Amino acid sequence: MISVSGKNWIERKVNKNSVEKIKQDYMFNEILSKLIVSRNFDEDEISNINNNLKIINIFKNDSDFKGASEILNISIRNNEKICILGDYDADGTVATSLLVRYFNYIKQPHFYYIPDRVKDGYGATKKLFQKLILNQPKLVIMVDCGSTSNEAIDFLNENKIKSIILDHHEINKPYPKSNIIINPKKKNTYDEDIYLCATSLTYFFLDYFIKKNNSNFRIDKYLIYVLLATVCDVMPLRKINKIIASNVIKNFRINDNAVFKFIFDQLGLSKQFSIEDLGFLIGPIINSGGRLGFSNYGTELLTTDDPKLIQKRSIELIKLNEKRKILEQNILDEIDYEKINKQNQKVIIYYNANINEGLIGIIAARLKDYFNKPSIVITKSNKILKASARSTKDYNIGKLIKLLIEKKIIQNGGGHNMAAGFSLKKENVLLLDNFIQKDYKKNIKDLETVFRYDAEISATSINTNLFNEINKLGPFGNGNILPIFLIKNVKILKSNIVSESHVNVIIKPHIGTSIKAICFNCANTKVGQYLLSYKKQINIIAQITENSWNNKKSLQLNIKDLILSVN
Repeated sequence: MISVSGKNWIERKVNKNSVEKIKQDYMFNEILSKLIVSRNFDEDEISNINNNLKIINIFKNDSDFKGASEILNISIRNNEKICILGDYDADGTVATSLLVRYFNYIKQPHFYYIPDRVKDGYGATKKLFQKLILNQPKLVIMVDCGSTSNEAIDFLNENKIKSIILDHHEINKPYPKSNIIINPKKKNTYDEDIYLCATSLTYFFLDYFIKKNNSNFRIDKYLIYVLLATVCDVMPLRKINKIIASNVIKNFRINDNAVFKFIFDQLGLSKQFSIEDLGFLIGPIINSGGRLGFSNYGTELLTTDDPKLIQKRSIELIKLNEKRKILEQNILDEIDYEKINKQNQKVIIYYNANINEGLIGIIAARLKDYFNKPSIVITKSNKILKASARSTKDYNIGKLIKLLIEKKIIQNGGGHNMAAGFSLKKENVLLLDNFIQKDYKKNIKDLETVFRYDAEISATSINTNLFNEINKLGPFGNGNILPIFLIKNVKILKSNIVSESHVNVIIKPHIGTSIKAICFNCANTKVGQYLLSYKKQINIIAQITENSWNNKKSLQLNIKDLILSVN
């Protein structure tokens, strides 16, 4: 079915026998059973639907954790100064904050550094360490970076400075000669630790270390930080991440954390937070400093208990995020979506020399979501080009970076399955495009870009009972998205633009009561035009959500697309 936005929608296929077995074994209804089968939930994940599972440290017998613990212990016993180097995104910022929190608690001499995106570039480099060693650290802990920093680690070794890497990006042999590298990607297996971001690895390392040393530090107070980084770094909310998310949603209280309380109060949000709040509100605020030249603001905010500094940094970051929104929308408005659609490339490569390099990751994510294709956005940065990539679940963009470096198409870079960044020369853009398109066709069998909805439902079935059944699979996020449904034969009773870019809608089914709906960031799209003017019956692709306003909750549809006719 081709939608008004030109997308091809089909229903997600599942094995009917498997659905029946889930229904019989667990007494779930048809929709829930179908969703479980289509998402390939294992027995532990199904068990978690109706049970509250405890968070278990899966690294309690890990040799790298043991080795890193021994190195850290020596530094602490000898009162050695420790340097923490984190990435400038939310994951690096939050992972750094966990270590700072612990070192503050035990009064360990330390300092941290979050690189400036433009001045320093990404991650651990020899040039950066030449500056940082002037502070005379005896141990450097790298979080969310370091896995490809061979030259930088060699420099530390030459200066007799120990190092620990806590990272989840792709890593290639020969590994950096760090004292210890904690990175699940060193293995060729797909255990559940492959789902973890750098903050999760840092959390479990500190949990391991604290228990080994009988410390009273309450690392579990900062589990909310782990979920924040997990959501912002687009890690799958499956297996251990889903257990973490469930525990945080159930147990975390906004008033228990001064930073979250202040930001929620400033934004006028309900004290009952959601995954969406972390991904679309809190995360972008924490990230905004790193995007717009104030990379240390996020860590300063998350590591202080000073009410005045919390207020100051929160307000500054909120203002930076508002600036980011304006810049982002201006860029999105300039993109010719129809031209990109007609080019019909399997991987979208968009070059605009004038984009702020702090925003290329966001724009790549927007293009990926809109076209359901891996997307790379490139901009000019001094004498070179910088690029940021976001991918779909079936194409590992992090592994692609290794190939591009080996072929000397790009100068450097790094990433994981869903996201990557790299630098290249302008004359190599066409070479990059050709190589990536060929690589995609070589590795992806199904080259037809399709969008899938989970099931067809009637508008009259949309009620609290259905919403509660669906929510048993939550919390929702990457790898476990909120289900998408086809709802046929509704009419648009009323529609209006809100916040300049969204469209509020009231739809009426043939039978039953009207339903409130919203379509985000669509006012200037074909979908938005139809919502604002179309008066005949139409079919919608939508998710069922809950809207909270003035402490009142009501069901609301999140419209993803429109289809004029269904065969």
